[in-house]
Amino acid sequence: MQIVIVLIGIAVLIGLIAYVKLDTFLSFILVSLGLGIALGIPVFSEDPTVTTLTAAIKNGIGGTLGFLVIILGCGAMLGKLVADSGAAQRIADTLIRIFPNKYVHWAVVLTGFIVGIPMFYSVGFVVLLPLVFTVAARTKLPLVYVGLPMLAALSVTHGYLPPHPAPTALVGDFGADLGRTLMLGLIVAIPAIILGGPVFGSTLKQYNPVPLKSLFSGKQFTDAEMPGIGVSIFTALLPVILLGGAAALRLLIGGDSPLAPVLDFMGDPIIAMVLSICIAILTLGVGRGKKMAEVSVSLVTAVKDIAMILLIIAGAGALKEVLIVSEVSLYIGSLLNGLNVSPLILAWGIASLIRFCVGSATVAGLTSAGIVAPLIVQTGADPSLMVLATGAGSLMFSHINDTGFWLFKEYFNLSVRDTLKTWSVMEMIVSVTGLLGTLALSYVV
Repeated sequence: MQIVIVLIGIAVLIGLIAYVKLDTFLSFILVSLGLGIALGIPVFSEDPTVTTLTAAIKNGIGGTLGFLVIILGCGAMLGKLVADSGAAQRIADTLIRIFPNKYVHWAVVLTGFIVGIPMFYSVGFVVLLPLVFTVAARTKLPLVYVGLPMLAALSVTHGYLPPHPAPTALVGDFGADLGRTLMLGLIVAIPAIILGGPVFGSTLKQYNPVPLKSLFSGKQFTDAEMPGIGVSIFTALLPVILLGGAAALRLLIGGDSPLAPVLDFMGDPIIAMVLSICIAILTLGVGRGKKMAEVSVSLVTAVKDIAMILLIIAGAGALKEVLIVSEVSLYIGSLLNGLNVSPLILAWGIASLIRFCVGSATVAGLTSAGIVAPLIVQTGADPSLMVLATGAGSLMFSHINDTGFWLFKEYFNLSVRDTLKTWSVMEMIVSVTGLLGTLALSYVV
């Protein structure tokens, strides 16, 4: 009966988001309340040891956001500074000059990968699309052939890699190490980007639409306005350098080294993100002659842009806590554990199903957390690999209920049918490749 209640609850959540078009945060809270009552969590209790429904929701929201606010806030600020300073354009322009025309799609995919690590998907999309259109016009190459590789890189970094919202939240939910998850995620991300981007894109030269110019009239920086390529790449990748570098050095020197506490401090996600944004303020802001008040405007705007994302994550945290307090997540986990299927495949499959129904990769990843998390304890699955499998599943087959689908369709001026044959297939490729890569890593790590 518990399974039926949870399935009904998820169906209602999907219906509220996808069909009623109710705000996602409110949908999560309403479904959390309904599921809590249906699963027998007491609304009131005089016993202080008993967790009430409202307490579960508050604990879920607080426990989820407590770790994420600094990570996502600093990540958004860093991405905004990279965009507003011209560093993103500098990286793109430099790579495009290095690569000859027949390899220009590799330059674009590398640009998307570098910029996509610190920058949220929608921001990276809007920032880099004008460059894609310019490159396609200058090289006279088909637009989709040039643009899809960049979007594959942005999509994969959004789904797999911290500090993006869903993978960062899953790291906390699954008890994974963020630095290790980032290192393994980079290993899985590269083949997914190559197959979904340049390899698949090379089959799409017949698609050469004319984009709507009104949709990509963004600022183009002059050479004098942009920072140098070295400082641009260093600042954009600083979180990766700190988190990945600290994790790698810890493995090399061992836990008994006097340097281990220093590396633990530098590799702490919160410390790494705070250091990254402070250095970015110097290298891309005041160090380039900007006033601190001007830099602060960018930082405030960045936080405003992620406010709704934080609320969605909070709502997903409430739902996860309701499933935990009701112990239905343990029950579901025990049932799934009885299946002779890898927990990585189960995590990917559950996230894929929710992604197909809801559309949002972030919602799919976070909604899966409460169902998938018990598998880690019961099966001994690697938490970092579970993050990657869930993240890969959250990218599966974007279609008409996904805002990314419509962004691609409208910016590239394609029909719905052609968008399904290009964008949607690319998302399937990066999702399946991510699962296969994660399964392969499970035999090594």
